[in-house]
Amino acid sequence: MVAQSTDTTDWVSRYADEVIAESERRAAGAKSATAAPVIVVASGLSPSGPIHLGNLREVMTPHLVADEIRRRGHTVRHLISWDDYDRYRKVPAGVPGIDESWAEHIGKPLTSVPAPAGSAHPNWAEHFKSAMIASLHELGVEFDGISQTEQYTSGVYREQILHAMKHRADIDAILDQYRTKKDPAKGKKQAQKPVDEAELEAAEGSGAAGEDDGSGGSAGYFPYKPYCGRCEKDLTTVTSYDDETTELAYVCTACGFDETVLLSEFNRGKLVWKVDWPMRWAYEGVVFEPSGVDHSSPGSSFVVGGQIVRQIFDGVQPIGPMYAFVGISGMAKMSSSRGGVPTPADALKIMEAPLLRWLYARRKPNQSFKIAFDQEIQRLYDEWDKLEAKVADGSALPADAAAHARAVRTAAGELPRTPRPLPYRTLASVADITAGAEDQTLRILSDLDPSAPLASLDEVRPRLDRAENWITTQVPADARTIVRSEPDAELLSSLDDEARESLRLLLEGLDSHWSLDGLTHLVYGVPKVRAGFSADATAKELPPEIKVAQRTFFALLYRLLVTRETGPRLPTLLLAVGAERVRKLLGA
Repeated sequence: MVAQSTDTTDWVSRYADEVIAESERRAAGAKSATAAPVIVVASGLSPSGPIHLGNLREVMTPHLVADEIRRRGHTVRHLISWDDYDRYRKVPAGVPGIDESWAEHIGKPLTSVPAPAGSAHPNWAEHFKSAMIASLHELGVEFDGISQTEQYTSGVYREQILHAMKHRADIDAILDQYRTKKDPAKGKKQAQKPVDEAELEAAEGSGAAGEDDGSGGSAGYFPYKPYCGRCEKDLTTVTSYDDETTELAYVCTACGFDETVLLSEFNRGKLVWKVDWPMRWAYEGVVFEPSGVDHSSPGSSFVVGGQIVRQIFDGVQPIGPMYAFVGISGMAKMSSSRGGVPTPADALKIMEAPLLRWLYARRKPNQSFKIAFDQEIQRLYDEWDKLEAKVADGSALPADAAAHARAVRTAAGELPRTPRPLPYRTLASVADITAGAEDQTLRILSDLDPSAPLASLDEVRPRLDRAENWITTQVPADARTIVRSEPDAELLSSLDDEARESLRLLLEGLDSHWSLDGLTHLVYGVPKVRAGFSADATAKELPPEIKVAQRTFFALLYRLLVTRETGPRLPTLLLAVGAERVRKLLGA
């Protein structure tokens, strides 16, 4: 037996300990002895629209736990149930290639809805699944995908469906405990407070959409809903069912179609969500599956499912930590039904896979966090690079080192990384100034450290490509850096003697300081020298006025070089502009 982790600072290790122990407990309680069990962890995703970065937590949480279990030598299976047999609920905003005509498909299975115009995929579900699958592969997520359309339409769950229908009264009684709740003060029943609408919307893509329990029919409670044989929609009502013959009658409230079928042979329908999910726990033997905060309220799918899986399907509820929402810098809670919500593919265009993995690995599931698409991404990369340095010299804290290890490699091996990871903010600044011109980019980046120039831009890829994508897709045009083509003669002629002397000192030192470190020393040193101090003087040795003088000098340089008073870091900007052009623009 593989030893369990003793690192109590790492949430992934702690859950791995619990999952392994629970799997062994279940195996010990099994009626027949078997070989070492395959440990099953699960995720559920509904491809009802773009599968966003909030939904990614539904996958990354069990992935990280599964990967830790694999590292310990156990066999583990990470299932992703594609809930592509869910109903199409509404036309999502901001999806290219669709219009309001797609509303006519509301109520159909997602696999029966046409893909957006121009898509290479056969239906709506496959269109959105494909983008997520590509991103998961890039992130190193190993999984087994299960199409619920295939499971239901092939009759895989027939026995479970018939069993649920036979025990519908028992299921109804369990659900009824949560449909209303008693007011402790008055001893009366009151309507349960619904889950916040924004949270329900944010749950879409996790298999939780709708929280349907199958109640409301005049003929009684039925945990199964057929899709109509004429219009394909689930706007149907079961009017009768015979347990002995499995004869089921239904009518469609959308088109008026009705028919009677034998449920023992009928495959065009599914269990309602609150019964479907616990059924799958039992069927697949799931040991670990997280869920969003919307599942933690009384009457939610996870809470009710715990009773249904035990009492109806003779199964065990998985270990199921609640995970918090993921946000985007400057955006509210993410919802796949709203336009412009970033997906994993969007994030992977501007950040490397290890960094994105790290964001999910370093926070406990119940801690919310934000993913930066704005200027904050530069600070995030700085933080990552500092962590890399600490890991390299052995000074990182255990939990930080563990999160880093989970970010850069899986049990299967290392993820692709940038061989020479120059600062992201530097690469972004260079990409901003050069507009992607590779010869200029190579020249500037080689000048950063003349003692170790780049032989090829491949040394700084894929980080360089991500920084270029960030500049071109996330930075507004009016915030881009445009270097002057001609000197600002009017500004230069208006300078006083002090400003002219500062420019003279800078220009005199260009050649001898032409590197990133050298130019940093030079631009910060000029105001010190002008004030009578050494260029090497530290902040503690200088009066507060020096900082004011430095800011004034920097603003002047920006105005002379890029017309604004701010811009990329000056040393990087000077390298990018080039010594000859700097001299011209500064009036030499």
